[in-house]
Amino acid sequence: MSIEKDDIKVNLKGFAGHGLIHSNDSDDEITLVGSGTPAGEYLRRYWQPVFISSELDDLPVAIKILGEDLVLFRDKSSQLGLVHKHCPHRQASLEFGICHETGIQCCYHGWHFDVDGTLIDVPGQPEHIADIIKQRVRLGAYPTHEFKGLIFAYLGPIDEKPEFPIYDSLDFEDMDMVPYKAPFKCNWLQVLDAIVDPIHTSFLHSNMSREQFSEGFGEVGQIDFFERDSWILGCNTRRVGDNVWFRINEVVLPNFTQAGAAFAADGTKQIYYGRSSFTRWVVPIDDETTICYAWANFGDRGDPHEYNTPEGPELIEQGEIFDRPYEQRQRFPADREACEGMGPINIHKNENLLTSDQGVAMMRQRIREQIRTVSSGKQPYLSSKHVGMPIPTYGGDSVLTIPKNKGDDDSLLSKLAHEFVEIQFQVDGKPEKERIKVVTEKLKQIQLRENPVVTE
Repeated sequence: MSIEKDDIKVNLKGFAGHGLIHSNDSDDEITLVGSGTPAGEYLRRYWQPVFISSELDDLPVAIKILGEDLVLFRDKSSQLGLVHKHCPHRQASLEFGICHETGIQCCYHGWHFDVDGTLIDVPGQPEHIADIIKQRVRLGAYPTHEFKGLIFAYLGPIDEKPEFPIYDSLDFEDMDMVPYKAPFKCNWLQVLDAIVDPIHTSFLHSNMSREQFSEGFGEVGQIDFFERDSWILGCNTRRVGDNVWFRINEVVLPNFTQAGAAFAADGTKQIYYGRSSFTRWVVPIDDETTICYAWANFGDRGDPHEYNTPEGPELIEQGEIFDRPYEQRQRFPADREACEGMGPINIHKNENLLTSDQGVAMMRQRIREQIRTVSSGKQPYLSSKHVGMPIPTYGGDSVLTIPKNKGDDDSLLSKLAHEFVEIQFQVDGKPEKERIKVVTEKLKQIQLRENPVVTE
């Protein structure tokens, strides 16, 4: 039996792979972080976490932050030192150095440095030569600050060093803060973008594979975005039966992030002013590697104490354990798979941003503006300008019992979200106990206004 040409019909409309041209141009201004790069110099104007205290023993540790090879150590008087990796004499690595009562000594020729990089001793040389060398040579070193189990460093110009920022969420009562780190094999901005992408939780963490947090995350809510000074906020307001669930994710520029609870909230029970399950910094190691240094928060305003296990922070971070077999990562992808799957550095020109990506676009633009501020010789915005009080933050969950609007429920949800965020802004600068009281009372007033028959 012969086959006629007319019997073979091929639809050529869909297969456009050969004709689609993709850009290879990365957005270097906001992605590259090495010394001297625009984004790198911007990030160096802020305190960055660089290590977990409990992982630093009596030996020096080689680390990389913002593309710089460094050595972190604790001398025998418990002073922290963060210095350039290579000894300025013959470039031997100080990761093999010897920690002394004061500072560190190079293993190769014994040059001895204090934690601030001062050359203390040059053994084996005539005294007058040693004195000249001690005056001329310094080891690169950076200020450090240890806080609640994390070690921070400031890598910028020393005369521009800001105060260490104390956010309100770092000092909540009855909250257990557990340090952890989350590695990503991709550019820092890919990881940061996710926090101002509230809609992704409905898919990546729920509908696409399995529920990684709670059932309520599968609901696609009303998305609203807010910006204020250094803050970019994304509020996903979900309808869960007769309840309205406000979930706020936030970025404090350049790379401090918080979100609501991973397991304490699902929209089914009332919550008045719950706060973040994690408090973290998205820290570039180099252009293609990122580590989130963070605390997982356990308590009445965070996640349940039952998740305070070795695996708990990993589950709170992305809903899955970090190190998993490849097949499991394919079947149940999480944040790491989504971010790393974009490639080492995502090419922004190849994206097609939508309304729900407004927060991503807003944040990138604000970062770009601040980078150009630094490049022009001016100071970027510092959240630590809130002198004399903790810096306010807004990430968290609140759930009110408010029945569905018979008309346009999405408009109601958006109106309530704006009202809720404005209430939080109004209590900036107040002591935390007063903030909790005022915000809680106003949330109850909203609930009573919208649902007069509600009972608590």
